Amino acid sequence: MRQVMLDTETTGLEWRQGERVIEVGCVEMVSRKLTGRHFHCYLNPERAIGAGAQAVHGLTDEFLADKPKFAEVADALLEFLHDAEVIIHNAPFDVGFLDNELELVGKASLKTACNAITDTLKMARELRPGKKNGLDALCNEFGVDNSNRQLHGALLDAELLAEVYLAMTRGQESLMMDLEMGSAEMVALISGERPPVRVLSASADEMAEHERVLAEIDKESRGKTLWRTLAA
Repeated sequence: MRQVMLDTETTGLEWRQGERVIEVGCVEMVSRKLTGRHFHCYLNPERAIGAGAQAVHGLTDEFLADKPKFAEVADALLEFLHDAEVIIHNAPFDVGFLDNELELVGKASLKTACNAITDTLKMARELRPGKKNGLDALCNEFGVDNSNRQLHGALLDAELLAEVYLAMTRGQESLMMDLEMGSAEMVALISGERPPVRVLSASADEMAEHERVLAEIDKESRGKTLWRTLAA
């Protein structure tokens, strides 16, 4: 149940044309609750930022000049993502860039480090066909406050994505096991053992109300109340 929301900012739109990652932001969620753990770094891309990209995220070449190169943070990033479900809005974009960065430093692709990769843009398009499904549009749809998002930022966008994801998947909670169950109970359940049965006794008021309803049924059915017949 460990999930990591991930977002990147880049020097441009196409890694195949040599564009690079300049910011990575991740937030951790366990059992559908944010843990407060996060991974965030700015990166020196060793190339100039395109004007269009800079207008989106506001990061400059001067700001990134003294930041670490991807090779210096690759292991820490992979460790943070290890065995997690990685959730990304428009996953092919971010995964393409990160896989390229990993290949440049001799590392395996992103999917080998994590448990799964989920694309929330694909999910949103299935839920809201024909509608705008950018992160801002989804924040508006699900009542997520994005008033601080004047410019794109990887960590802020990952945090917003976590709230959007929870809102988009809220209906799934009824299909999940009780996530508040203690670890001992969970182990017993997985191994096939039955957890202890909790017995809740009716109060005196509840018993009195039950008898009143049975009396009404008795009257309407002319003494053919099933519960009383079985009891007798």
